[in-house]
Amino acid sequence: MTNHLLSFDDVVCGYGDTEILHGVSGGVAAGRILGVFGRNGVGKTTLSRVLVGEIPVLTGGIKLNGKPIEKTVTYARRRRGIGYMPQVGMVFDNLTVRENLSLSNATSSLEPYFETFPRLAERLDQLAGSMSGGERKILSFVRTMLEETEVTILDEPSEGVQPENIVNMQNCIRAKQEQGHAFILVEQNLSMLMALADTYVGLEAGQGVFEADKSECNRDDLLKILSV
Repeated sequence: MTNHLLSFDDVVCGYGDTEILHGVSGGVAAGRILGVFGRNGVGKTTLSRVLVGEIPVLTGGIKLNGKPIEKTVTYARRRRGIGYMPQVGMVFDNLTVRENLSLSNATSSLEPYFETFPRLAERLDQLAGSMSGGERKILSFVRTMLEETEVTILDEPSEGVQPENIVNMQNCIRAKQEQGHAFILVEQNLSMLMALADTYVGLEAGQGVFEADKSECNRDDLLKILSV
């Protein structure tokens, strides 16, 4: 049985009286990448938010390093090792690029990321809100990657990003994965999913309808879930 770093078991949650996830399960081990996919509105972002503590679990459980965290508040989950790049609201528009990056409290060097994404280095004193959507995504991605965490949840990181920078993102993720970091990659971009994910969970109408190892499926299998 896989020794998951972060796991979620039969999670039910939603917003107010509206239940969005109806018993979703999955997990990711250290040095592995779980790809979560599905069409718009099936509950992918809701899963991300419940894992980081932004919305409560109604029933089911979430564990980090084998210990329950479903009652742990968001900032405490971050301190315990969960990083998060949200799909929207990913940067502080009224802060500069430099100030946004400083929020990660990183001890590692920024230089490798500046070499990969040179536009960031050129715009350190520019307000994040004046950047394009794709540039803000990259800024959020780099800030999240700098955080000292064990597992990172990336919600639609490729959305609005130019193809060459998606490849650069993939290279950054692989490099950190090789150091033992775990990722939950929430994506609709099949090329990115297939390039990175070791295992998959497919969602439809708030339920897990597909679960497989990379070796057990192909692109057509994933496309069936996206075209339901």
